[in-house]
Amino acid sequence: MSRTVLIMAHTGRPGAVTSARLVIRQLEEAGIGVRVLEDEAEDIGCVGAEVYPAVPEASEGAELMIVLGGDGTLLRAAELTRETGTPVLGVNLGHVGFLAEAERADLAAVAARVVTGEYDVEERMVIDVLVRHNGTDHRTWALNEASVEKVARERLLQLVVGIDGRPLSHWGCDGVVVATPTGSTAYAFSAGGPVVWPEVEAMLVVPISAHALFARPLVVSPASTVAVEVTQENEGAVLWCDGRRTLDLPPGARVEVRRSEVPVRLARLHLTPFTDRLVTKFGLPVAGWRGRVRTQER
Repeated sequence: MSRTVLIMAHTGRPGAVTSARLVIRQLEEAGIGVRVLEDEAEDIGCVGAEVYPAVPEASEGAELMIVLGGDGTLLRAAELTRETGTPVLGVNLGHVGFLAEAERADLAAVAARVVTGEYDVEERMVIDVLVRHNGTDHRTWALNEASVEKVARERLLQLVVGIDGRPLSHWGCDGVVVATPTGSTAYAFSAGGPVVWPEVEAMLVVPISAHALFARPLVVSPASTVAVEVTQENEGAVLWCDGRRTLDLPPGARVEVRRSEVPVRLARLHLTPFTDRLVTKFGLPVAGWRGRVRTQER
């Protein structure tokens, strides 16, 4: 059975087009078919690649999707691959790039590993988001986070947050972030939430600039349902999912967040442990570390 890999590149980033061409050349020389997206094909300019519209069907039957860009590009890729189950392998050409598995300097090694099939696939938890208002339901999802945020800059947003059908607290705030472990290093981190290792199964609830005595970040069970209600005294609010999909929330709207049954699949090369990523991305001081403590035999 022939192998096919889908390529996505943030063609607006320096070096993305060159990087995409390098990967495509290595794959084609190894006899692996390549697909590119219609809106990127002209910039990449690879004659032998198949061109597909940027819709989920583009990833159907593909062994893998290689993404060249930052975390935003990878979130875009997740929209095309989640339903088909195609794994995504990210190469970071951006700034932080927590979702990416490799850096630009690893590019040749990434292509070589794909050619030889030396990669694993892990499933990342996704959250389903249900918005209810006046008998109408709207459904969406997020890999990183769903955030309910204020619209009027000069006023606090009044929200009531509940867990598993029980009210928890009323917050006057700028908003609330409900995040996955994958999203703990994104918006939730900026709002003061904890960093959660990707393999931990949990949801995070992080208030944004809340004027309340109890307004700590919460870590709740992945089996829980988190509800955020926009109270009637508000002028309205807005829901953002992964910073890509948005929905206006009128007064009285209720947002329910729970773990999804459909994950996003990421390809792993195991080049860098998550701890090392934290150290590198944030420039954490590790001087004085003496290495793993060895247990003496008795």
